Amino acid sequence: MRRFITSMACLLLLSGFAGTRLALAAGEGQQAATFQKGATANPADYVGQETCATCHEEVANKFGTNPHSRLALEHGGKGVTCESCHGPGKAHVEGGGDVTKIRRFDKLTPAQVSQTCLGCHAGTHPNFERSPHARAGLSCVSCHSVHEAKTDRFLLTAAQPQLCYKCHNDEKPMFDMPFHHPVNEGVVRCSDCHDVHGSFLPNNLRATADQNMICTKCHMETRGPYVYEHAPVKAEGCLGCHSPHGSQNARMLNMPSINTLCNQCHSPVSSHTVIGMGQGSSVLQPCTSCHTYIHGSNINQAFLR
Repeated sequence: MRRFITSMACLLLLSGFAGTRLALAAGEGQQAATFQKGATANPADYVGQETCATCHEEVANKFGTNPHSRLALEHGGKGVTCESCHGPGKAHVEGGGDVTKIRRFDKLTPAQVSQTCLGCHAGTHPNFERSPHARAGLSCVSCHSVHEAKTDRFLLTAAQPQLCYKCHNDEKPMFDMPFHHPVNEGVVRCSDCHDVHGSFLPNNLRATADQNMICTKCHMETRGPYVYEHAPVKAEGCLGCHSPHGSQNARMLNMPSINTLCNQCHSPVSSHTVIGMGQGSSVLQPCTSCHTYIHGSNINQAFLR
């Protein structure tokens, strides 16, 4: 009897849960149906951007300076228009401007917003849907605005780096360190090193054949190739010794003492003395005083000058 009562209680609980899920699914399904309607719409359901402009004159007037407007001139003026993004407008117009009859981006889920944009931009940003930004629930309009952009290039809602700082607060103070990449000064942008739309590397780093190329495209004097290569440069890369955003240490090193940094790999060296050679102790003298070509050398395998 007790087993029967327990079973019935479980059934009732599951039924209630299932009912809730069905109700939620119905709401989601209705929204999804509205979203998908534009994908299978009849061409007769499109009214043209001139009709849209009769009510949305302010938006239409500003659209002339938008990069998307150039696409509207393609195919005899039948290129990208308002309805390319917002869906067919016939029902919206016939409903007297019924806002439920048109695709409104503020009512879509992030995935639906991105799906709309990727309808044209998938070739440029093929990894966005698997990117950390997408997994965090961001969409294209989290950073871009077609109608209210603050930058002409890329239609950003704010210029870099302030746009990135809205979420990446941990990185912001690093660019105020005594030694830092000139991001706040406008010389370097976050997107110079990071592919914000997704990559196959951690932290959305841009992918290159030699991953050090992210740094050496600017720091060309360290690029090589060298006859004698410093192994950590190839194994760990630049981040093995440098903090890329900013540091309290000269040359943005991970540690204040060059010898301490080197001794992470060359630990026996710190106990050696070379007083007999007239150079003092290696504990007191920076390693790079002698090992000048620390990134690699074409003349000496000990990277001596």
